[in-house]
Amino acid sequence: MSTQNTIAIVGRPNVGKSTLFNRLVGQRKAIMDNESGVTRDRHYGYGDWIGKNFTVIDTGGYVHNSEDIFEGEINKQVKLAIEEADVVLFMVDAEAGVHGLDEEFAHVLRRYIGKKPIYMVANKADTNLRANGVGEFYSLGLGDGEIYAVSSANGHGTGELLDAVVSNFEEPGVEEPESEIPRIAVVGRPNVGKSSLVNLLLGEDRSIVTDIAGTTRDSISARYNAFGNEFILVDTAGLRRKAKVSEDVEFYANMRSLRALEECDVCIVMLDASRGIEAQDVNIITLADKNRKGIVILVNKWDLVENKETNTSKDFEAKILEKIAPIAYIPVIFVSVLNKQRVHKAIETAIEVYHNKRRKIPTSQLNDVMLKEIEKYGPPALKGKMIRIKYVTQLPTHNPVFAFFANLPQYVQTNYTRYLENRMREHFDFRGVPIGIVYRKK
Repeated sequence: MSTQNTIAIVGRPNVGKSTLFNRLVGQRKAIMDNESGVTRDRHYGYGDWIGKNFTVIDTGGYVHNSEDIFEGEINKQVKLAIEEADVVLFMVDAEAGVHGLDEEFAHVLRRYIGKKPIYMVANKADTNLRANGVGEFYSLGLGDGEIYAVSSANGHGTGELLDAVVSNFEEPGVEEPESEIPRIAVVGRPNVGKSSLVNLLLGEDRSIVTDIAGTTRDSISARYNAFGNEFILVDTAGLRRKAKVSEDVEFYANMRSLRALEECDVCIVMLDASRGIEAQDVNIITLADKNRKGIVILVNKWDLVENKETNTSKDFEAKILEKIAPIAYIPVIFVSVLNKQRVHKAIETAIEVYHNKRRKIPTSQLNDVMLKEIEKYGPPALKGKMIRIKYVTQLPTHNPVFAFFANLPQYVQTNYTRYLENRMREHFDFRGVPIGIVYRKK
């Protein structure tokens, strides 16, 4: 048995898989909606029960022999989740009873009988009548001899289910691994190639990819190891302007993407080379800057740009920096995910940016360098008063913030702060990272 202790929740659409997922991981991580097909990709979370830690995989609803492009891709994701899992929870709907899609999916699961435990979970058993009627699901011929009647919405019956499930785990398993590991989120407008990039890096179809904008509905996390660094790679739904967000599911997908941006350490902001930098791209970059995130700009589909001249990429980069001014610290990488060009350079740069974000400059070195720069060009006098900066130190914050101690800190002007930031960047490598400068009285 794997020490990962992995549980996959599977079944037809709209039986409440995401509600149970959220219940097991203890937070609202998956989007829930009455619309069928909301969950499309495999979605991972972490939980624990009576001393056992486990990973939970939420999956999309399985629809047999569907011609719908999304449902076909969802089915692939479901099968990958079953293969990966140590225990499978086959969820059905106690309110609706046995459905034709349940019977078809039971055929898929039968090949795993004897290979891994499969539990029948009858959800929406909110009343005694429904709970007493779950015996009809025995006709599906799956499970360990018992059908677990639960209500994912209020938690009824989930304790008994978890008692049975964790009895299969011989090891305590690993605790949630994500707290100390760098998080790199891939963000951008819809259909710029975010999921294609993540899938290429992971070497598997973790996210569904089609040419239809809005395919990714949720933020999908996966562990990734590159250049001797382990980190969490987060694929997000395309961020649209609020005016363009029409349906509830899309609204929540937008919110999840924003939360992924807020929770990450580094944002890879993807642009479409064939469209250039647009207003929404500028909004996303500005938002990442305001949230003090490390940022890398990735210009994807560079292979589609025709008549490239020597300075095309330089010109393109200059236009980007002009549009996002005064933000001027962000590296710009030109890639083609389709042709696998410079993709690893992008990740290498994102890791460098993460290390820059964590950089601590010794106080003695800071003062040696910056006091010389202040001596060359001191803060301009204001209202006839001379401003003297005597000392600088880095504050113990998650992002680089430097405190300059002065006799009249309230009189230091914005232009001089920009001068200090430029000198800081000249001497110390903070490429891709916003740095803060504050003034204190001394």
